[in-house]
Amino acid sequence: MALYQEQSLKMYNSMTGEKEVFKPINEGTVGMYVCGPTVYSNVHLGNCRTFISFDLVFRYLKHLGYKVRYVRNITDAGHLENDADSGEDRIAKKARLEQIEPMEVVQRYTIDFHNILQKFNNLPPSIEPTATGHILEQIEIIKTIIEKGFAYEVNGSVYFDVKKFNETNHYGKLSGRDIDNMIANTRELAAQSDKKNPQDFALWKKAEPQHIMRWPSPWSDGFPGWHLECTVMSTKYLGEEFDIHGGGMDLKFPHHECEIAQGEAATGKNPVHYWLHANMLTLNGKKMAKSTGNNILPEEIFSGNNDVLDKPFSPNVTRFFMLQANYRSILDFSDEALKASEKGFNRLMDAYHAIDELPVSDKSSVDIKSWKQSCYDAMNDDFNSPILIAKLFDAVKMINNIKEEAATITSEDKDELQKTMSAFMFDVLGLLDKVSENNDTSDKLSSTIELLIKLRAEARNNKDFALSDQIRDQLQEMGIQLKDGKEGTTFTIKPA
Repeated sequence: MALYQEQSLKMYNSMTGEKEVFKPINEGTVGMYVCGPTVYSNVHLGNCRTFISFDLVFRYLKHLGYKVRYVRNITDAGHLENDADSGEDRIAKKARLEQIEPMEVVQRYTIDFHNILQKFNNLPPSIEPTATGHILEQIEIIKTIIEKGFAYEVNGSVYFDVKKFNETNHYGKLSGRDIDNMIANTRELAAQSDKKNPQDFALWKKAEPQHIMRWPSPWSDGFPGWHLECTVMSTKYLGEEFDIHGGGMDLKFPHHECEIAQGEAATGKNPVHYWLHANMLTLNGKKMAKSTGNNILPEEIFSGNNDVLDKPFSPNVTRFFMLQANYRSILDFSDEALKASEKGFNRLMDAYHAIDELPVSDKSSVDIKSWKQSCYDAMNDDFNSPILIAKLFDAVKMINNIKEEAATITSEDKDELQKTMSAFMFDVLGLLDKVSENNDTSDKLSSTIELLIKLRAEARNNKDFALSDQIRDQLQEMGIQLKDGKEGTTFTIKPA
């Protein structure tokens, strides 16, 4: 019997606003689609949290014995700057500013995306299709939507007719919006707009003369609307109806709402059975944004080369930190929180590695069977990783009690404890069974620099400013910048 037949998994469905028992369309197999990145810049930490969240979902479904087809797209064309069918293509703009080909931009940042997720120990998806690789399919689905009366062509561009669609369907059901209220609260269209209604969205845009990325179509040389690629790629690889669609909370409207409309208009079917949305990451209590400077890139965390953290943190610890909050909760990223996670991570790993040396007895005073089921109960409750981690720390207490002979365990239970901890720590949570050599080196380097900072502080207190300056200057020559502040001295390491 497969594990999924023994466990009852519930997941929070954004469409209904309730936790529902998961029943896949086809027993034993799961189709899951997650909206991937638009590859025009280095992947930011908020995106990473979303993909780590769905990596957890992917891992747990596989652990339960499901055969999972996980599709995550790469947007390499069609995503305009303001998501409202106007402005410049984000990738084309980057290419213009850097005077390189758009596909060079795509290649550079797709490689960065893969490298970062690999460092976080994310499993690759089963299929990773691109928007530009599915232009023909996008043209065909536009033809279908036009034939069914839900789209119209104006001056070489094609728009989805939201008002017409809403006569027989419900546009806005995922995000809880009412189209009449949307229309009432929308200003009139600008005279130059080709749309019938402000809520209509582009399925195909005629390319302006300066637009580099363009393809021939029955309507014009142009490019597909951003929302279309996900409808095309999800249905191509998972079918007209599939089990799970995931993405960031910010995509619920308009992106996912438009996906539903396109799918229902083209096929007459409800495309997705369970909608899952991951929440955002804040930095020191504020929204992350490049424009305000309240932002940090993954590589800056790993290297310590930033103004936010006192020291570098490994991808392993950063992943552990992110999993200490439920994927639907807002998570605040701070130096204090990461330091606490690092201590917890080390405690967990130390306890796991101590299991081999635990003494065994004829009887167990600990209930491993109940503890094991409590781990499953946590994950069965909408992938509740913080509760799972709390259960793993219950095991840490058990291990310490057995070490101190305050509890006993049989050889059979000891094996079950080790096997279960391994399954949930490494297979499900996706942690690595060791701190990487680089991170060991980073920790030793950090300790050495902290020692030199203390010696420099002592030299300054003794008015030995020559020695104080020598320590600072020589560290700077090695690429280590000291920064004196009210709360003491911190350091950053410049990348080699």
